[in-house]
Amino acid sequence: MELLRRARELEAQGRDIVHMEIGEPDFTTAAPVVEAGVRALRKGYTHYLPAVGLPALREAIAEHYADRYGARIDPRRIFITPGASGALLLAMALVVNPGEEVLVADPGYPCNRNFIELVNGVPRGLPVSAVDGYQLTAEAVASAWGERTAAVLIGSPDNPTGVLASAARLQDLDAEVRRRQGMLIVDEIYHGLHYVADPASAVRHCRQALIINSFSKYYGMTGWRLGWLVAPCGYEAAVEKLLQNFFINASTPAQYAALACFTVQAREIFEQRRTAFRQRRDFLAPALCELGFRLPIVPDGAFYLYADCSALAADSNDLARLLLEEAGVAVTPGLDFERTAPHRHLRFAYTTSLPRLQEGVRRIAGYLGR
Repeated sequence: MELLRRARELEAQGRDIVHMEIGEPDFTTAAPVVEAGVRALRKGYTHYLPAVGLPALREAIAEHYADRYGARIDPRRIFITPGASGALLLAMALVVNPGEEVLVADPGYPCNRNFIELVNGVPRGLPVSAVDGYQLTAEAVASAWGERTAAVLIGSPDNPTGVLASAARLQDLDAEVRRRQGMLIVDEIYHGLHYVADPASAVRHCRQALIINSFSKYYGMTGWRLGWLVAPCGYEAAVEKLLQNFFINASTPAQYAALACFTVQAREIFEQRRTAFRQRRDFLAPALCELGFRLPIVPDGAFYLYADCSALAADSNDLARLLLEEAGVAVTPGLDFERTAPHRHLRFAYTTSLPRLQEGVRRIAGYLGR
């Protein structure tokens, strides 16, 4: 956010900045979704909804899981939230007592640590690397599990690395966490943005997990602030109580708009955009490697590249600031995502157009003297 603020200051001064720092797709919300939201407003759908969410939307999400993953889920286990952030907060409040630990991958999404601390829990980062696919393993969880450990949180695809957890990895983690009577929390907000065969989902491969998703990334509804949580059987009443007290309900017009995400017309748009993201990844990954960055894994999901910059600079934070000030390119330093080796990494978000990515690479090459 500091880099973004500085980038905006430079733009206000007349500088042209190539943005590769923020994880927000450059595409605006798809027309069928916008039109559905406008219709809802015109019909006066502006009042409270049930705290658990619009029944038709819960049913549509359940049908989506059945169609895409072959997983049958009772819609009553699906809860509509104010963004995935709302779902993450619910998950932490549901399973973490004061002083209890949640095991997370390091690197990982930085706000996860804050959600854990907000309920007086203790985030415990476990280092991951390309060797283990930047994902927690059941063996690592077993070694780290202590008397105060309550849960394990993973992302698939993950932010900042974009890596996917395989079906076997999900199953092993689920079995290990259940064996220890904890809870597995799986963040799947980038599902849909994958560039290989359909990814494994916790809805299919985990017997008991809290599963988080969002309308922000694949569905392109970032500013509408809408997500959902899938809870295991038996947790429905507790989740509803938390929703009633935390949020009352997620945005009513946004929920009606989101119904259109599951139409054929909207899906065609989302798939075209997924193709565009893949093309951007396929340009940017080799281009960065040619500049001297190292990518031990080219990710199969999301829209990020987590690059090792240690051959180019001693500190990624300094390099990020210099690239912004000197080259007009905004990227995110590893400091935001990890504590193990933050100075070694930069995250590049390919959330801007291919021509702008090409311009960004040209500017970085110029700065590096390449």
